[in-house]
Amino acid sequence: MAATHQSVLLAEVVAWLAPVSGGIYADGNLGLGGHAAAILERSSPSGRLIGFDWDEEALAVARRNLADFGERAVLLRRNFIELEVSLAELAITQIDGMLLDLGLSSLQLDGGSRGFSFRGGEPLDMRMDLRGPQTAADLLRELSAEELADIFFYYGEERQARRIAGRIVERRRQAPITTTEELAELVAAAVPRRFHPRNIHVATKVFQALRIAVNHELENLESILAMVPPLLAPGGRFCVISFHSLEDRLVKRAFRSDPRLRNLTTKSVVPGEEELRRNPRARSARLRVAEKVAQPPPALERRE
Repeated sequence: MAATHQSVLLAEVVAWLAPVSGGIYADGNLGLGGHAAAILERSSPSGRLIGFDWDEEALAVARRNLADFGERAVLLRRNFIELEVSLAELAITQIDGMLLDLGLSSLQLDGGSRGFSFRGGEPLDMRMDLRGPQTAADLLRELSAEELADIFFYYGEERQARRIAGRIVERRRQAPITTTEELAELVAAAVPRRFHPRNIHVATKVFQALRIAVNHELENLESILAMVPPLLAPGGRFCVISFHSLEDRLVKRAFRSDPRLRNLTTKSVVPGEEELRRNPRARSARLRVAEKVAQPPPALERRE
């Protein structure tokens, strides 16, 4: 699985992050370690990387892939929102760059054990961290129709949210919905054929919404977007790869509104044709980059 994984926008990330020897960098979503390896190679011989991932399986693969970098790579089984406390524990006061790749790894998509894809029979888990308290199946079993509809609408931008939620509540009276196949078939049956999208599975947005809700992804993203700027050294860069409009809007807004940052990408950076041929899963990736300014502009005086 690690051999088939392709890190998205790899060359672009390294170019925009611009790692140098002696710098300290953080990778908030380590995955299988592809971006981290490139950053460590570019920042040799003395650059350091602090890598975060709360997925135990992915972290085990990353440890093997990054073993040759020795003590230059510190890998932690933690959520990236623990960045500040982790840096303090390592006696690090500033970092020279931060990367967030908000996508799923090939291990998660193809592993077949947690319901991140539509493969038949996978359990509806969707936890990136198996220590988390609630699975997707728990949400489908416990939440009201209104609560489920809100999740599908706000986290998946699913226009048929109420119709789908109602069908779920109706179905669970007979038996709980526990597998990806059951949920995908239920959504397909609930949505009138004329509303089925042409290029993606009709249940794609529902699966996305459940995954976001289970892992509190948008709340975590908002937290890290506020946390990183004061931890960056002047000139340090913050790179974020998002995969859907909800994430991208949060990143764009944060980079444009934070006076401590200078937005370097007026338009998001997207994969080129060659990368898309190699890795079709990269098609929705969007990279945005901001730089810590040496001195924030003074606030405008308020006139009465």
